[in-house]
Amino acid sequence: MTNFQIAIIGVVILLVLLVLGMNIGVTMMCIGFFGTWVVRGFMPALALFKNIPFTQATTYSFTVIPLFVLMGNLCYYSGMSGDLYDCAHKILGGLKGGLAIATVAACACFSAICGSTAATAATMGVVALPEMREHGYDDGLSCGSIAAGGTLGILIPPSTGFIIYGIVSGASIGGLFAAGILPGILLAVCYIVAIMITCRIHPEYAPGKLNFTLKEKLISLKGAVAMVVIFVIVIGGIFGGWFTANEASAIGATGALLYLIGRRKFTWKIFFSCLRDTVKTSGMIFLILIGAYIFGSFLTLTQLPSVLADFVTGLDVSKYVILLVIIIVYAVMGCLMDSLAMVMLTVPIFLPIMQELGFNDIWYGVLMIMVMEMGLITPPVGMNVYIVAGVAKDVPLQKIFRGVAPMVLGMFVAVFIVCAWQDLALYLPRAFGYI
Repeated sequence: MTNFQIAIIGVVILLVLLVLGMNIGVTMMCIGFFGTWVVRGFMPALALFKNIPFTQATTYSFTVIPLFVLMGNLCYYSGMSGDLYDCAHKILGGLKGGLAIATVAACACFSAICGSTAATAATMGVVALPEMREHGYDDGLSCGSIAAGGTLGILIPPSTGFIIYGIVSGASIGGLFAAGILPGILLAVCYIVAIMITCRIHPEYAPGKLNFTLKEKLISLKGAVAMVVIFVIVIGGIFGGWFTANEASAIGATGALLYLIGRRKFTWKIFFSCLRDTVKTSGMIFLILIGAYIFGSFLTLTQLPSVLADFVTGLDVSKYVILLVIIIVYAVMGCLMDSLAMVMLTVPIFLPIMQELGFNDIWYGVLMIMVMEMGLITPPVGMNVYIVAGVAKDVPLQKIFRGVAPMVLGMFVAVFIVCAWQDLALYLPRAFGYI
């Protein structure tokens, strides 16, 4: 049996175990260990556990992960999500379907200081759903807008998905953050257009309009000030070269803590809850990272990525046909597994192919994250749908999936635009000197 065949068997076993619900980090560790044992022997396989876990857990650049996670948790406990929704509610409530549109806008803003799809969907579900129900909105539209808006958490910076992709691929995290801004705004606009079209076809889904005075709208803007300040300091500081991504994450976490204290919501119970949630999330991410590096070492030994890259680039077809196939693979995998797991699993395999075809690695990272977002709101997994269902326990899953269907179409439109017009994602990275 050749090394290539061993690698294919390892990937197939990995996918089967992941579909069965095995822990992604542990699964990749096991496949990487046993695969290396078969290819090189027991001692080289054992050496992976001697070197990789310690090296990855003590790498300075990885401190960006727990610090950005901590920043998001502190912003959540400070009540910033409610302030953002109130602001969007006041400004956009006068439109047909205004509360659903405001939910997407608030999700986009909260994503700018959160970086997690699950946290964004869960937080906005608690904040926005009661308001939409009070005004007679259809449950499908309400839950669908929350689930779809939550996907913006891994596209609009600071994004955990971009951080992981940057670490694995070697691409600039600052460049990825810059690249995600315009596609993130585009995707939010596509969601909003989908809501407006849905409300035009089914006006009963969003009865009535809310009218607020100019004074009320101006007063509501103060709820967005803290988010804007933190976003400008963190992201602006990275783009301006004032500090690195690691330093920016520490400054952002400090700013979020000061805001929590300033809102007089700081208690030791809340503070330790933030730390506990940060440790749990960061531990999960680091376990995936360690597993991915062990699995990646196995793939490198078998030369699977380079063999696939040579095979694909040798095909007599357009590179866009190959891109379409990879997009379909991501869309299908996104329905079956966690987005971070997909990043760790697929980047070592697909990135060399994209580079051989001449695609920019930062653009590819943006496209990959966007396609992964489809899996967060499509069956059978649809993690964001299940999170919203946990908040709206009396709403059937089928109704939520029905409500999110127009958003999926909007996402297809956004992905098509980013594929057809690559400069949309690359304009800001070029402007800030990352490319």
